Amino acid sequence: MYSSTENGTADKLSVLGTAYSTDGWTNTTSAILQKTGRGLLHQASHPLAILKELIFQQFPDYAYYDSLSPVVTTQQNFDSLGFSNDHPGRAKSDTYYINRDTLLRTHTSAHQLQLLKAGSSGDRELLAQARNSHAAPGNERFLVAADVYRRDEIDASHYPVFHQMEGVCTFERREVNEQLRQTGTAGQTTTFSDSNPLQADHNAAEATYLAEHMKHTMNSMVAGILARAGGGQEGFPVRWIDGSFPFTSPSWEMEVLFRGEWLEICGCGITKQSIMRNAGMPQRIGWAFGFGLERLAMLLFGVPDIRLFWSHDPRFAAQFSSGKISTFKAFSRHPSCTKDVSFWIPHAAPFHENDLMDLLRETAGDLIEGTQLIDSFTHPTSGRTSRCYRITYCSMDRNVTNDEINAIQDRVRAAMVAQLGVTLR
Repeated sequence: MYSSTENGTADKLSVLGTAYSTDGWTNTTSAILQKTGRGLLHQASHPLAILKELIFQQFPDYAYYDSLSPVVTTQQNFDSLGFSNDHPGRAKSDTYYINRDTLLRTHTSAHQLQLLKAGSSGDRELLAQARNSHAAPGNERFLVAADVYRRDEIDASHYPVFHQMEGVCTFERREVNEQLRQTGTAGQTTTFSDSNPLQADHNAAEATYLAEHMKHTMNSMVAGILARAGGGQEGFPVRWIDGSFPFTSPSWEMEVLFRGEWLEICGCGITKQSIMRNAGMPQRIGWAFGFGLERLAMLLFGVPDIRLFWSHDPRFAAQFSSGKISTFKAFSRHPSCTKDVSFWIPHAAPFHENDLMDLLRETAGDLIEGTQLIDSFTHPTSGRTSRCYRITYCSMDRNVTNDEINAIQDRVRAAMVAQLGVTLR
């Protein structure tokens, strides 16, 4: 499904000007590769760039990274963070692979160990990419904002390319323990459990200190951002839900009450000490967080469809200006058109819904507003499985004719037979 003309040759794939060898793992499509150079986070008046800068402002003593290449190794994306070999995130159905050992990052955490190592080793080339580097010259504290890539469904809130913000904060262990000797942990409310355990490398007082520092920092950040959205809300109640991530323990998910609804903001936790040791910082301990920017930006700016962030329509870009949160005013909605496609799944090859989603994006681009599985059954005699999907076509910025949609649907059906091996009904 990947292109061998626009983005490389039959055995090479070109990503941002660099050629990579392909193999049986290669599943990155030309539609995805075309997104790698858009640089939405560097367009000053784009809502995602505005939100990124507002978050950076909440962390004045951190180094900022927002230009790291999306191409990473499987070691960076998975192994360095403790992902098990059978973790579902490694599957080709979830991740865009360039080849077996190289992929488009699925999260900004892929750079955690890389940047911590750069700080401990004094990697000048990598450290030079930081903004505000004087605040944390050894990457003791840093933020990473970047585009990330995951194979996903098609609807108004999901897109295969989105953006995340990562934060890492570390301390000299002896300084933490000196602070604890002076102040203790009185008044701190964090508790731990067998289901959300301490690491063997940390004692309860250290973990409590880190968790309380993390929660105070995140509370301040969220209040600072949401207050900019207006609406007259005073105070933003927070709750911390036990979570689980391969690279932190204990772990939590942070939710904030905003405009009457609980909004999941981020996942966070105490950094695995194995990461600190592997980074050459065994004497330091720390915490980390990460969250998606699109979800928060859609809420703050009133953007109803995630596809709009990628729109070239000047009516979208003109509504926003650097440093300001303003509410999106919808264009005149163009009419939608639905088409159903029914097919038998092949016996010989596995079928994964994300393969169909990528095929649809490759064939129709952003003209598809959403897809829905409306029927699935298994034939009692043959054992064959049939599915029917409803595809909703709707352009965000122009009227699309029935003839154009019919032509696209014909290409979709032909591609499904050729690439997925299905039998149309």
